[in-house]
Amino acid sequence: MKKYYLRSHYANEVMSRGLLYVVLIGLASIYILPFIWLISSSLKSPSQIFVIPPQWIPNPVIWQNYPEALTLMPFFTYLKNTCIIAFTTVLGSLLSCSLVAYAFARLRWPGRNIFFILLLSTMMIPFPVTMAPLFILFSKIGWINTFNPLIIPAFCASPFLTFLLRQFFRTIPTELSDAAKIDGCTELGIYSRIILPLAKPALAVTAIFEFLFAWNNFLGPLIYLTDQSKYTLAIGLQLFKGAHDTEWALQMAASAVVILPVIVLFFFTQRYFIEGITLTGMKG
Repeated sequence: MKKYYLRSHYANEVMSRGLLYVVLIGLASIYILPFIWLISSSLKSPSQIFVIPPQWIPNPVIWQNYPEALTLMPFFTYLKNTCIIAFTTVLGSLLSCSLVAYAFARLRWPGRNIFFILLLSTMMIPFPVTMAPLFILFSKIGWINTFNPLIIPAFCASPFLTFLLRQFFRTIPTELSDAAKIDGCTELGIYSRIILPLAKPALAVTAIFEFLFAWNNFLGPLIYLTDQSKYTLAIGLQLFKGAHDTEWALQMAASAVVILPVIVLFFFTQRYFIEGITLTGMKG
């Protein structure tokens, strides 16, 4: 009787797990189909894209669409500008957000909770509200048509990323900091030698979020950059779309190249991303 019960329980568990996998695969297929169509269309001739019923496998495969799309716009100039902005903002966010989060999570000082609430409240202010004042400010100090308005704010600690890091820092046992203080370690030493090495998953999430925002940022470069040689990939792709609005295969090829680094980044860092997101919500 016991063996029958165990077999029945195991069979039900296998069926439940199999059903779960079928549902997850179906949902994943819904999200991945547009990307598959993007890649497929980027390898077709213009006449193949609007064929009914849709032709998922290009025949023939036109690889020339990719080099042609990249040569019709200064792709590598846009790529260089985007990389400069993205990697610099990632560095600035990691430095500023971790420092501010450490102060909110590990240090005791008057008004800490009040200032933390004020920091979080700034997330409720939409960007269009501050867009005009920021433009006036940056124009007064001569930062228009430079990368400074897109880079310097990253060194001022993003409220959302600070909140994520603060939540993770609070999960690290305070006994580690107390032991370090007994050994004569300063707060800066505790921050750099204990907290940061233990917070790699949260730091990875911060870097990924900031990189994705900088890579896909369209409105910021559109407002502050006027020289085409300083445009980013987001602006360049929009210009390419306007200049070649009927050449769908070339547009698909250019779009695929632009989003490829984001996909590669996620696949290489998904373990840290999921771990960091999970752990940042463990303690309030």
